[in-house]
Amino acid sequence: MKNLLRVLTYGILAIPIAFLGLPLYIYLPNFYVNEVGMNVAVVGAVLFIARLLDMLADPFIGRLSDTRIKRKNMILIGSVLILIGFYFLTHPTSSSSILYLLVFSVLTYIGFSLVNIPYLALNAQLGKDYYDNTRLSFSREICSILGILTALLLPYLFNVSENSKESLDLIYTSLLVVLPVVLVFFLLNIKSIKQVEVKYSFLETLKKFYKDFSKSKNIFIAFILNNLANAIPATLFLFYVELVLKREDLTGILLIVYFLSGVLSLPIWIYLSKKISKQKVWIISMTMASVVFCFVPFLNEDDYIAFSIISILTGMSLGADMAIPTSIQSDIAKRSEVLGNQVSGLLFGFWAMITKFSLAFAVVITFGILELVGFDSKNPDDLSLVTISLLYSILPVICKIIAIIFVINYKELH
Repeated sequence: MKNLLRVLTYGILAIPIAFLGLPLYIYLPNFYVNEVGMNVAVVGAVLFIARLLDMLADPFIGRLSDTRIKRKNMILIGSVLILIGFYFLTHPTSSSSILYLLVFSVLTYIGFSLVNIPYLALNAQLGKDYYDNTRLSFSREICSILGILTALLLPYLFNVSENSKESLDLIYTSLLVVLPVVLVFFLLNIKSIKQVEVKYSFLETLKKFYKDFSKSKNIFIAFILNNLANAIPATLFLFYVELVLKREDLTGILLIVYFLSGVLSLPIWIYLSKKISKQKVWIISMTMASVVFCFVPFLNEDDYIAFSIISILTGMSLGADMAIPTSIQSDIAKRSEVLGNQVSGLLFGFWAMITKFSLAFAVVITFGILELVGFDSKNPDDLSLVTISLLYSILPVICKIIAIIFVINYKELH
């Protein structure tokens, strides 16, 4: 019982972390275009620059958590920055400028990284063994999906989903209550662990790590490809449901079905990870998603029942996709620490950078190809619709198949 409480206590911080991420992607751009009156291209460019600066800072934030500042302190500092930055982002003045949006976007994103990277690194510190790393990872991802579901549902429950300003206000008010309560509970109940002394410089740490774990590059490459495979359909989801299925009214329920399937399937993946290796579980998960996605190009207008089944099955693979790679990363970080090289924060800094890069690259690839085929969201032709279907399904399958090959070539640590 005590061990279960420890695992749940670690996981619970993921709720407000996930709670924040969704509105920044869904509501914030729309808010600055429709409510503040900024040009859509300008808003997109400013948010991209803010993301780029944040992404470049991630490895250094991770390194900082390994060397100079305790991880729990970084999480506290980051939480304060999030609440300040998010408030000003959602309450712009009448004279708000491009610089205003850039400054507070960067502040919010950096605050998010200061919380998330040390939090991920704590998985390796708190995990007692191979299976405990998995339990902690799954606890975190269950809470993460619950946070996403809550953020999705709130605007619908309060009938403000069509209004980006009211949706952002509702989410910020909820975050203002949830984050401090969860943070206090987390900081008081997560035992402080003495950090291992760092013996090497930044570059020396990376060189030693590569020498000790040369095969780990396969996991990094697989993670990039699998993240890209997940980011592409996420980028095109709204277009696919609205233009191909022509059921924009089902967007919310389809997202809820997808993420709820992820939560409900997690016990299955936990059980399998005890019976077989994490490596095999991840391969099974990616293979299942790939097979299911192959049916998407055959769907037509109003095939929402078939798409719901696809959403359930791909949602099931989501749980393993989120938890297993970070659990494997924690195993690597733990073994590296035993060898005298503290890299937990640094590795998860690169991990976070890869995740953000995948999301940005997915937008570049998909929107670039759609531009080449002359895509018009108001009046899409048959070529545009076929392109959306193929990008949504077949391109992720190709990425996942290549990722599976790299995972197969990785020798797992026990």
